[in-house]
Amino acid sequence: MPTPPPPAELVDLRSDTVTRPTPGMRQAMADAEVGDDVYGEDPSVNALEERVAALFGHEAALFVPSGTMGNQIGMRLVCEPGQEVLCDADAHVVTYEMGAAAAIFGISTRTVVSDGGRLDADQLIAQVRPKTDWHLTGTAAIAVENTHNRGGGLVQPLEELRKLRDWTRDAGVAVHLDGARIWNAHVASGVDLATYGGLADTASVCFSKGLGTPVGSVLVSSAERIAAARLWRKRLGGGMRQVGVLAAACSYALDHNLGRLAEDHEHAQLLAKRLGVDPASVQTNIVILDGVNAPVVAEGAKAQGVLVSQVSPRRIRLVTNLGVDRNAAERAADVLAALV
Repeated sequence: MPTPPPPAELVDLRSDTVTRPTPGMRQAMADAEVGDDVYGEDPSVNALEERVAALFGHEAALFVPSGTMGNQIGMRLVCEPGQEVLCDADAHVVTYEMGAAAAIFGISTRTVVSDGGRLDADQLIAQVRPKTDWHLTGTAAIAVENTHNRGGGLVQPLEELRKLRDWTRDAGVAVHLDGARIWNAHVASGVDLATYGGLADTASVCFSKGLGTPVGSVLVSSAERIAAARLWRKRLGGGMRQVGVLAAACSYALDHNLGRLAEDHEHAQLLAKRLGVDPASVQTNIVILDGVNAPVVAEGAKAQGVLVSQVSPRRIRLVTNLGVDRNAAERAADVLAALV
């Protein structure tokens, strides 16, 4: 078996969460002006929250340590204990967040199997249960993921998002957006961030994926809801002190790493074409290899310095990211093509 390459030569395609702060980002963090955020006195955090709220067309925002916390607080703001959130069966909020809605908040979740994660507004609307019928668990909110992780980085169709929002607004049902990779959706589709923001009552957007920061998400909503969110963040242990060092990384990412997401999308297309995946099925930075012997491919790739994720025994996920340049993508394609 060949000797594994040193860590500096690894091509890590497991996720876009594996990125490390660039020298410029580290400098911005070191230079950050800070204060006690629990007292609302961290100027770097306050500036980030104001900026992100404006980007998404909402009144206010809250910096939280993780996308999971952002999602769970966001859903709690629009759903009472004993009510339910309706979402896709493969949604991150029910697949990867440890049953937090039920375990922490007493919120039920009900899921609908979709076509590869693609939002079908009519399909979800048909499953909404009235909050006024005491025989039923009322549907208080619908959660939408954009882009869709298990859907292979799928960008949700704007017309479906609008159809869902139009219906929910009249029906008194809220929409929560899991926008962990909304930045990728924005760059790939050209849809303005404020447009996406306007289609949801609450939205959690993540900085530690494609934008390359070490930590952090921001929850956006109305000023009244964000005031309540601050209480929930504190209850959940998310009250942070001189956290401007992290907020500065997020602000740096908006300035320097947002536009470059298009490079990740190009590298994903390169991998798709080289590995026999339909390029049309790759909309952003995630490539899915189906029908492969995942353990054998993963181990063989690792031995040659390429790290991938095993989604199932027959499925591999590749995620291009800030740490993978064109040469690294080409090298990963060479290694994987020989294995699959």
